[in-house]
Amino acid sequence: MRTLLLTAALAAVLALPASAEVQPFPASFQARTIQVDGAALHVMVGGKGPAVVLLHGFGDTGAMWSPLAARLAATHTVVVPDLRGMGLSSHPAGGYDKWTQAADVRAVLVKLGIDAAAIVGHDIGTMVAFAYAARYPDKTRRLVVMDAPVPGIAPWDQIVRSPQLWHFSLGGPDAERLVAGRERIYLDRFWNEFAGDPKKIDEPTRAYYAGLYARAGAMRSAFAQFLSIPTDVEDNRKAVARRKLTMPVLAIGGGKSFGANEAVVMRNAAVNVTELVIPDAGHWLMEEAPEATMAAVQGFVK
Repeated sequence: MRTLLLTAALAAVLALPASAEVQPFPASFQARTIQVDGAALHVMVGGKGPAVVLLHGFGDTGAMWSPLAARLAATHTVVVPDLRGMGLSSHPAGGYDKWTQAADVRAVLVKLGIDAAAIVGHDIGTMVAFAYAARYPDKTRRLVVMDAPVPGIAPWDQIVRSPQLWHFSLGGPDAERLVAGRERIYLDRFWNEFAGDPKKIDEPTRAYYAGLYARAGAMRSAFAQFLSIPTDVEDNRKAVARRKLTMPVLAIGGGKSFGANEAVVMRNAAVNVTELVIPDAGHWLMEEAPEATMAAVQGFVK
């Protein structure tokens, strides 16, 4: 168990201005549509070297990772899928439990001819990344989890009592009707309430993602990501009861969001955890503190 101390260099990058506007992937990246069991995933692939998989969460798509993907591509093969039902991926009726989505990621890597990889996740992507590491420990070189709880892993029962997490139980036809045509309003709630500084999630970013979540079936799929959490709780508890994760884990929390709790959770599920809290950032680490976040991930997966 180690603690990653913020150095003067990290403090310097924290002082740099943040730019949240969604950036395109480098021209060297290829867009692929990869068929997995029950879904077609949109995947961006680029670079050369040891593989790194970047997994997004709710309120974003794989596009959130484009600045980090551009940097990692100099030394790594970078794989950035849109999770099933999100972004430009298809909207299947089921399969939103994170154990199944871990299998989606594994199928993508197999079809790309990739064996082991470092897995990086944020938000829902953290839940999928954890499931991947638990299901395929011998294929996971390193694991980075960012600012999200892991269903079933202590102190889960206390975390889910937070009034802010009411959306974990929202879904169904009436909820879909309620949000239809109001996707931007619904998403603004997350960007405003979970940010350390809501202004850092700028208008172009909000408009870009709101457009994607307004597509047919997108909100039903998004609700399904959360409604599957009770299944994730059982899957994760069984996995940790069998064995804790042994690969190196970096647990990153925003100082104004999950903070040190990210490492607290992971120490209950893994034996080699490095802790990093990025001060002044809320939940949206890539938008609010991109330089500090990218520096931490780059340094850990190299």
